[in-house]
Amino acid sequence: MPLGTLDRSAPTLFKHGPSALSRLTLYSALALFLMVADARFHVTEPLRKAVATVLYPLQWLMLQPVELAGKGAQYFQSLQAAQQGVDAAQKKMAQMSVRAGEAEQLLRENAELRQLLALRARLDTPAQAAQVIYDTADPYTRRVMLDRGQLAGVQAGSPVVDASGVLGQVTRVYPMLSEVTLLIDRDQAIPVLNLRTGARSVAYGDPVAGLGGGMELRFTPGNADVQQGDVLTTSGVDGLYPPGLPVARVVHVERRADSTFARIYCAPLAQVYGARHVMVLKPLVHELPPRPEPEPAPQKRGGRK
Repeated sequence: MPLGTLDRSAPTLFKHGPSALSRLTLYSALALFLMVADARFHVTEPLRKAVATVLYPLQWLMLQPVELAGKGAQYFQSLQAAQQGVDAAQKKMAQMSVRAGEAEQLLRENAELRQLLALRARLDTPAQAAQVIYDTADPYTRRVMLDRGQLAGVQAGSPVVDASGVLGQVTRVYPMLSEVTLLIDRDQAIPVLNLRTGARSVAYGDPVAGLGGGMELRFTPGNADVQQGDVLTTSGVDGLYPPGLPVARVVHVERRADSTFARIYCAPLAQVYGARHVMVLKPLVHELPPRPEPEPAPQKRGGRK
């Protein structure tokens, strides 16, 4: 005890309280009592609610980083899934577009083949089907290559037609291929007949002809009866093209007072650009029977008197 104080209590050395075992027993019994009372009578329910209410803001604040991290991961996963879905949809659309183009091309080729079959049934000249495989690389000519050649019986000079009319003429023949010069080539010419008037003329190719034309009727008198819309067919006088095949349509007639001849532009009826399936006809000159040779005059027997 400090000196000068009025405290007369016994020092702590001499104080005796409950032992540790007693306290353990007491606390254990109290805990058991509280558990039984809470299980049977829900004694601590208000206390738990009060503690939960007080601790809820702290719990919510502590859980926010975890929820934000989960939402961020979910957002990126959904974004990746959406991007994958967009890529798959675009790929599928591209495939469908390709298939639609192929189907449209097949339908067009089927229609062309049907027209060629109908044309072949109307022709009396022997013909065989061929396919255009590519255009020639010469920029100054208008020629295409066919997948038929000498082995298939193609001959030089054979007319080539499609379902709409005359396309051109075979100018070179190889064993497996053949070259066709189109009607619009500047070196190509074809005798034609005007169906309306019956007048014969010659149509020349002109790849740079204006006013929508690719051919021109040259050396036609200015007063000739030719009108826009006249249909020209093969006349058959050249011995190569069968008569009556559609060739071109007159698109413009230009008559000038200072010129003797009229300028007549024509548009080919055949599909000179983009034709794929054609018919190769046999030239008429090979179908004509050979001209019989005249028999030698009989010699008179006997000599001069």
